[in-house]
Amino acid sequence: MSNLREETRLKTRKHIKEFLVDCDVHQVLKNYNDLRPYLPRTWWGRLDEVNATLPTTMYYRPTGLFRKDASPGEGLLPGSDPEFTKEHLLDKYNVNIGILTGGLFGISSHYNPDYASAMATAFNDYTLENWVEKDDRWRASIVVAAQDPIAAAKEIERLGNHPKVIQVVMTTGSRELYGQRRFYPIYEAALKHNLPIAFHLGAEGSGINPPTSAAGFPTTNLERHNILPIHPMSHLNSIVCEGVFEKFPGLKVIFVECGLSWLPGLLWRMDKNYKGLRTEVPWLKHLPSEYVMEHCRFTTQPIEEPSNYNHLLQMFDMIQADKTVMFATDYPHWDNDDPTFVLKRLPERFKSRIAGETARELYRL
Repeated sequence: MSNLREETRLKTRKHIKEFLVDCDVHQVLKNYNDLRPYLPRTWWGRLDEVNATLPTTMYYRPTGLFRKDASPGEGLLPGSDPEFTKEHLLDKYNVNIGILTGGLFGISSHYNPDYASAMATAFNDYTLENWVEKDDRWRASIVVAAQDPIAAAKEIERLGNHPKVIQVVMTTGSRELYGQRRFYPIYEAALKHNLPIAFHLGAEGSGINPPTSAAGFPTTNLERHNILPIHPMSHLNSIVCEGVFEKFPGLKVIFVECGLSWLPGLLWRMDKNYKGLRTEVPWLKHLPSEYVMEHCRFTTQPIEEPSNYNHLLQMFDMIQADKTVMFATDYPHWDNDDPTFVLKRLPERFKSRIAGETARELYRL
């Protein structure tokens, strides 16, 4: 069996010649009790209580949240076994660097910021010990509970110098827009340690967070899934217009699992309106689109798939994809992307940049 597995891995590797960075790999807990050794004893009892862990609004998916073949067996959740994930993803597709983005996407939606912050710390320590130390290709994100920016900044200070930590991750589910000043301690701490901020889709409509849409909760997961980009759009708009990149000129941000096709229209609208309303934002020295091209990056998954493939290429040109777009699988979720399928469809002028070179520069890999 091991020989067959190795032959399969080598055959697959032939299809990917580029330096490959997967910017979105989810390490999944077997259950919350995995965090018990890293969590203050005062919180242990909560781990066993019904609906007292981390709230999340889960819409029904016919196939479930995870791809079935990503389970290591024995009833374990897909993505919960580091060794299996290494073989099933890193080895199989010759991934040079896999960036772990976490699995606690309800953390920013919890009503108790102290518990949420403690869980974030525990999860970060669990990840470093059980994943990052097991394979040199893994890189970690610092998961923070953004509803308490002071505690989040302290967590960044605690781990910001770790050689295998390369970014801070926050979910797009939030009670407040991320351009507002109460989040400045997070950005200041991240910039101090030269860490980008990754805004990952998740926790919208969960717990204390606002509804999934601008006018309430959708009826179906299809309906919800179609309009998820309104959340990264709102945060990006806020971050640029509030002057975050003027206040923190070295800050870089990544929008993970947020899609791409919404970006041109938003930038056109921002630039046009800025010309007429610029007196409201005297701190901005450039067009909004210029800030985005300089400071923001976006991941491929889930990439939109128009019926006319040329339209996708036109969109890539509009957003300078060779500079702003980075590859991601979103492993082990049901709609994750196969690197061999995605990369072979990219034109040569984009392929190496999206596959890994842009990420290599951003994260100084």
